[in-house]
Amino acid sequence: MAERPTILFMADAVTLAHVARPCALAKRLDPARFSVALACDPRYQNFLSALDFPTLPLASLASERFLQAAASGKPLYDTQTLRNYVRDDLALLAAVQPAAVVGDHRLSLSVSARVAGVPYLSVINAYWSPYTHRRLLPVPDLPITRWFGTDLAQAMFRLAWPFASAWHSLPLNRVRRDYGLPDLGRDWFRAYTDADRTLYADASELVPTTALPTNHSYLGPVPWSPAVPLPSWWDDLPDDRPLIYATMGSSGDPAVLELILAALAELPITVLATTAARVLRAAPPANARLVDYAPGEQLAARANLMICNGGSLTVYQCLSAGKPLIGIASHMDQHLSMCYVEQAGVGKLLRSDELTAPTLRQAVMRLLADQPMQQRARTLSHALADYDPAAHLSRILEEVCGHAEH
Repeated sequence: MAERPTILFMADAVTLAHVARPCALAKRLDPARFSVALACDPRYQNFLSALDFPTLPLASLASERFLQAAASGKPLYDTQTLRNYVRDDLALLAAVQPAAVVGDHRLSLSVSARVAGVPYLSVINAYWSPYTHRRLLPVPDLPITRWFGTDLAQAMFRLAWPFASAWHSLPLNRVRRDYGLPDLGRDWFRAYTDADRTLYADASELVPTTALPTNHSYLGPVPWSPAVPLPSWWDDLPDDRPLIYATMGSSGDPAVLELILAALAELPITVLATTAARVLRAAPPANARLVDYAPGEQLAARANLMICNGGSLTVYQCLSAGKPLIGIASHMDQHLSMCYVEQAGVGKLLRSDELTAPTLRQAVMRLLADQPMQQRARTLSHALADYDPAAHLSRILEEVCGHAEH
C-alpha cells in the first residue's frame, strides 16, 4: 500500500467554531487514504479527548482579546501576533512535514505555508469571499452605532469601509513582506480568504457568489455537535407547546442569554438553553431548561425555532434541521451570516445593541406563526443535505497531494 499523505489541520481557537469545523472534517476523512493530525490551542481540550488521531498544541490569541478587537472594530490580529503565529506555524510544519495543511481562521498560513512550500487549503465562510455581492456590508455593533444610531452609523460605515479594509489588511501584508511575499492589497475580503485553495463552509443556495476562480469552491456546511449526552430531562420535555432552542455559543455574552430567558418567561413555550458553562446571575424561569453543553443537532431537530448569535455553525445546525431562526448578532461575521439568512427568508436578524425583551418576544411569536418561512426553511434543508464536505475535501486533497508529489 502506498504511504498515506499526512494532512495537518490547523485551527485558530479564538472561538469554538474554528476548532469544531476542522475536527469534524478530520474525523470524516478516510483513514485508509489519509493520515491526519489536528493542531490547536488546548483551551478546548474537553472536546478533543475522544478524537482517534493526534492533536498537537498550537498557541492562539486569547479569545477575550480577539472578541474585544472584533467589538471595537480593530484589526483582529496585530503585526506582532501574526509574526508569532508564523514562527509557531513554521516550527510545526517542519516537525510534521505534511503533504497539505488545512487551516481554519489561521491567517498566518498565508505566509507560513508558502514559506514552507506546503499546499494551503483555507476553510472559511463564503460571505467573506471577494466574489459575493458587496451591497451586503452591515455595520456591526461598534461604538459609532451607540454614538450616532444605526442608520447614520451604517452610512458612515460604508463610506469608511475602504479605509477600514486597508487598515485590517495591513498587519498580514507587513508579515508577508517580512518573508518576501507579495502584498495582497487593501481588500480585507481578499486578504482574509487568501490560500492555494479557498473552501467555503457554506451552501451556495444560502450565500451565493459570482465568477469564482477555479481555486475557490463550496465545501458545504460542516456539521458538528459536542460529543456529550442528551440532558437528563430530555425525555420529560412537554410536547403540548412550542420548543425554543437558545444558544449564544462559546463567544456569546451571558447577559444576552439572561435577557432571552427573561423575555420568554411568560410565553406558553419551553426554552432549551445551552450556557457554554457560563454562570448566569439569575435562576432560570419555570419554562426554561438549562445545560452547559448538548448535542445541538438533536436540539435543533426537536425545536420549533432557534435563537442564536448568528454564527455560521449554529445557523446551519438550525437550517439543516429545517427550522427558522433568530440571530442576535454583534460581530461583523455574525451580521454577514444573518444578512444572508434574512435574504433567503429563513430567519430574522436582531441587533444585540438594540435588543429589548418586547422586540424579542414579538419576533418569536411572529416566526412561530410564519408558515411560509417554515416551509422555506424545510426546502433549504433538502438542499443542504446534498452537500458532503468531507467527500469534497477528499477529492481536493487527492488532487493537491498528487500534484505535490510530482
